[in-house]
Amino acid sequence: MSVRRALTYLIASLVVVVGSFAATLTLTDKRPVLGLDLQGGISVTLAPVGDPKPEAIDKAVEIIRNRVDSLGVAEPEISRQGDLIIVDLPGVRDREKAQRLVGRTAELRFRTVLQNLPPYEPTPPPTTGTGATGATGATGTTTTSTPDGSQIPNTPPEEDTAGAIVVLPGRTPPGAPNRYQLGPTLLTGEAVSSADGTFENGSWGVTVNFTGKGGQAFVDKVADPNVGKQVAIVLDGVVQSAPVINAGITAGNPVRISGDFTQQEAEDLALVLRFGALPVQLKQETVDNVSPSLGRDQLRAGIVAGVVGLALVALYMILFYRVLGLVVWLGLAMTGMTLYTIISWLGYSIGLTLTLAGVTGVIVSVGVTVDSYVVYFERLKDEVRAGRTVRSSVDRGFQRSFRTILAADLVSLIGAFVLWLLAVGAVRGFAFFLGLSTLLDLIVSYFVMHPVVSLMARRRGLVTMRGVGIGAGLDTPEVAA
Repeated sequence: MSVRRALTYLIASLVVVVGSFAATLTLTDKRPVLGLDLQGGISVTLAPVGDPKPEAIDKAVEIIRNRVDSLGVAEPEISRQGDLIIVDLPGVRDREKAQRLVGRTAELRFRTVLQNLPPYEPTPPPTTGTGATGATGATGTTTTSTPDGSQIPNTPPEEDTAGAIVVLPGRTPPGAPNRYQLGPTLLTGEAVSSADGTFENGSWGVTVNFTGKGGQAFVDKVADPNVGKQVAIVLDGVVQSAPVINAGITAGNPVRISGDFTQQEAEDLALVLRFGALPVQLKQETVDNVSPSLGRDQLRAGIVAGVVGLALVALYMILFYRVLGLVVWLGLAMTGMTLYTIISWLGYSIGLTLTLAGVTGVIVSVGVTVDSYVVYFERLKDEVRAGRTVRSSVDRGFQRSFRTILAADLVSLIGAFVLWLLAVGAVRGFAFFLGLSTLLDLIVSYFVMHPVVSLMARRRGLVTMRGVGIGAGLDTPEVAA
């Protein structure tokens, strides 16, 4: 490797790694998001009542995951273990709400749309001074003018009570009304037998089939009384769609929900209609509270174990490979900074959490990383013992050793991928961080380890330095530079 190329690789790597690491440290909201076992939270175990089909349990997991996402939990883990559903909620503050939410068998409801409302806008508390003006009542509550000219309180969305008139948000595109005033529930999702996203007459929509009794109930309670009006399809307190009822709907025939749907929107609405309510009745088997103090103790123990292990490895590499051991130190530091940066940004962007299992995966990967340096240095020994100079051995040794490093890391990557694909729970975290660390090892080996050794080999003093030089580290003190 030429000096220019080695310097380019090394400087570019340092700028990217150190720069991104420094930027991450300066941003207070960019920190690794800790998992349930490290920051505390709750773990809820749900068991189905009766003997449901596996498909029904899978759909229940999917619906519960959507509900938990609404809590704002950083990477909740919802997994299935046999017929049990395990819900881990790291950092949850309103634990009672979380417990109610994950186990509730929600109903899909059809409600008449009374009014489309503008967005809810929180208002500051009313002032007590004189001269204040505004549309406020006696208690200072603001009101909203509705399309028909009436005034209703500007209140946030309410609970989805079946028999009451409620105001609920809608899943609507920007610019459309995203609050609805709705009448009492007309029909529940039990009337629906199937629903599919279909493409007809040049547009996407949803074709809904009802059960025998459900079809007649839909006609009597929903279709006939609301021709020309909007009827909202509500799940978990959110209006999923609010189509206009056309005339001519009869029992026994499928109902077509049309509108300005994309394919994905039509398929999502069909999924809501098919499995809007949890398809199985669940009961809470256990609710375990994980205390933050226990999490901190585990994290502290993991960090101490990692630091002690790294210190011993660093000391061993210096004693065995002398000045080349500094290359190992640099490589581990670069890998550590990159890992911290990636984990922090993934935690911020997609909610990736760092669990104790993940910390274990990172610590285990140190062995994989150090092995790469050992393979390279031992290959250099063979080249030097064959009569070559250190400088001429650097590139030749790296080309041959990198094939071995690549083969070993690929085995580790394949194992981590299979483990991540098939495992559940904390084991997946272990596999993810082990795989990520192994991938970084390949990158650092190519762009840091080889360039640094190549530059060091051109310094005669570093090669021949008595007792600590490269020659001494390769067990050939008299080797030529």
